[in-house]
Amino acid sequence: MSTKPVRTRFAPSPTGRMHIGNARSALYPFLLARRLGGTFILRIEDTDQKRYEPGAEQELIDGLHWLGLNYDEGPDIGGAHGPYRQTERRASYHEHAWKLVEQDKAFPCFCTSERLANVRQEQLKSKQNPRYDGLCRALTPEEARQRVDGGEKYVIRFKMPKEGSITTTDLLRGSITTENSALDDTVLLKSDGLPTYHLAAMVDDHEMEITHVIRGSEWLPSMPLHIHVIRAFGWDEPVFAHLSVFLKPSGKGKMSKRDRADAMKDGYSIFLGDMKELGYTPEGVLNWIALMGWGVAEDDVMTLDQMITRFGIDHLTPSPAAINFQKLDHFNATHIRLLTTEDLAGRIKPYFTREGLNVNDEVLLKIVPLLRERLVTLDDCLSFGSFFFKDDVTPAPEDLIAKGLDASQSAEIAQKAYDILAAQPDISHERCEPPLRAYVEESGLNANQVFGLLRVATTGQKVSPPLFESMEIIGREKCLARIKNSVEILKKI
Repeated sequence: MSTKPVRTRFAPSPTGRMHIGNARSALYPFLLARRLGGTFILRIEDTDQKRYEPGAEQELIDGLHWLGLNYDEGPDIGGAHGPYRQTERRASYHEHAWKLVEQDKAFPCFCTSERLANVRQEQLKSKQNPRYDGLCRALTPEEARQRVDGGEKYVIRFKMPKEGSITTTDLLRGSITTENSALDDTVLLKSDGLPTYHLAAMVDDHEMEITHVIRGSEWLPSMPLHIHVIRAFGWDEPVFAHLSVFLKPSGKGKMSKRDRADAMKDGYSIFLGDMKELGYTPEGVLNWIALMGWGVAEDDVMTLDQMITRFGIDHLTPSPAAINFQKLDHFNATHIRLLTTEDLAGRIKPYFTREGLNVNDEVLLKIVPLLRERLVTLDDCLSFGSFFFKDDVTPAPEDLIAKGLDASQSAEIAQKAYDILAAQPDISHERCEPPLRAYVEESGLNANQVFGLLRVATTGQKVSPPLFESMEIIGREKCLARIKNSVEILKKI
């Protein structure tokens, strides 16, 4: 382990939407930096201009802030090791690539894409592993420089040793030895002057003094090349940890686009922007993704501060993690229950206002204790609490008919409930519940028949928070008007 001050980074490519894989790749280095008093950096790796998506960088930044993973250095806040966008660092990559050429550890390649495609086809026909055939590797430095100076299009490839092997260390998997003959003369600098990841990330990690590289397992096969590049420059090697793979909910295979679409049909998503809209909390999402690859109990409920206290990079596990959306619901509901009344009120208010409801803040604070235990996602507040902010409700006529009774009998119950409540000076649950329960006993009806009807009449729905507490918050006049309206509805059936 490095004895230098800890510096970690999240280095995404702005080529699409921010998803839970990005979030976990940011969370672990964030936790490590905060746990050890280090520095957490955001670096935008935007050299793949063909796949670049406008707006993706801002979505990444917004996602980090929503999760509370605030970075110490980055493209929008600067820092001593900037710039923090790779397209703004191309001069450094060009300089480093040519430094390797001068040391005979890399070489300019002038092969056209057509020639390389033909070579690849022939190798496949011969059942060989496709790789660069070394044509330009044989050029003398003088010949190569002459062609470059003549304006010929070129890339720079790493000059992979032909003999021997290289041993790399992944913190989660231990030592891995690879024969150099199995490795290719990989492109480091493209013909447009921009680097590939294999050069840019190594240069940036060195210049930004990164001590720990925590990244996706898709980079594990490239690790031997990356260590070759680092050693070619004579740099210190950071600690590498390649995270576990996310499997589809069935546990069979990695998540695909089709699986993502299916998840969305079921009300789930792997994209942070969607998850926020669906009513998931950053606390719930973080707790969920933290445990997919961290060797702690699957049901451990942790805040971000608790994660920082408990985190250790050596506790990460390489075992694949199946995405379990039911676990997400569990953690989200748990963290909702941990929020203060004021905090939860502030988070659910936008869902009401987006529906055009006029939210009274005093009423909102009153209903939060009634809703809290029922919410799995924040947007569940609409199904459980919209009726509090409506002038009137429109119950389905069939829902007003009490079980085992007809419309006429149900209308009589509603009218009797109206008369009992109208006789009360206020509609507090302490005052209204006793006479209504007395009516249930005297009438020979059961509580579900009377209170179920009353619930639908006052809230417009069959499921709601506790009836009498809800009626008290709705208010006397609104409740009486809604019950009267229900009597009229039942009379027309």
